[in-house]
Amino acid sequence: MSPIAITGILGIDHVGIAVADLAEALAYYQRNFGGRLLHSEENHEQGVAEAMVAIGDQPGTVIQLLAPLTPDSTIARFIDRHGPGMQQLAFRTSDVRKAAEEARALGIRTLYDEPKRGTKGALINFLHPKDCGGVLIELIEGN
Repeated sequence: MSPIAITGILGIDHVGIAVADLAEALAYYQRNFGGRLLHSEENHEQGVAEAMVAIGDQPGTVIQLLAPLTPDSTIARFIDRHGPGMQQLAFRTSDVRKAAEEARALGIRTLYDEPKRGTKGALINFLHPKDCGGVLIELIEGN
C-alpha cells in the first residue's frame, strides 16, 4: 500500500538561493536584511561554496547561498539556465532514507538512489522539480 504522504517532515529547514559570487551575495543579505552568517563551507562533492545565513529574529529562519565551485557544477548550470535566484526549498526530515522511499512510492522521483553528504555532513536527497510543482525539494536529516 502506498503512503498517503511523506512522513517524518519536521518543517522547512532553509531556502536555497543560487548566486554567482558568494562573498558578494553574503554582503548583500547582511547589508540589506541584517543577515547573520551561521556557517560556510565548500562541498566539493556537490560542487558548491555555501553560506547558511540567519535572517530576522525568528529562530530557524535561514537561507542557504550557493555559489558554483566549477563551471560544470549543478549550481553553475542552474544559473546558466535560470539566472541567480531561488534554487530549492529544503524540508527537514527525521529519516531522509524513509522520506525518499515514501516519495518514490508516491511516484515522486528522487535525484539520488542513496542520500549524499550535505552541509555539515547532513544526509540529503532531492525530489525532482517536475514531480513537485516546479520546485526542487531537498530532504535533509541531521546537522
